[in-house]
Amino acid sequence: MNGLVLLIPVALGLGLLGLAAFFWSLRQGQFEDLDGAALRIFVEDEQDRPT
Repeated sequence: MNGLVLLIPVALGLGLLGLAAFFWSLRQGQFEDLDGAALRIFVEDEQDRPT
């Protein structure tokens, strides 16, 4: 029972920390270009081409 008294606040704190990190990433624009990273794999770099 003493373990629950410690673990419940720790779990709630970690959950709030994760939620704060999610909202921070939304404000920083991390989710604005979801397709760009997927399409960049199809673009060849000029340095990799043999001459």
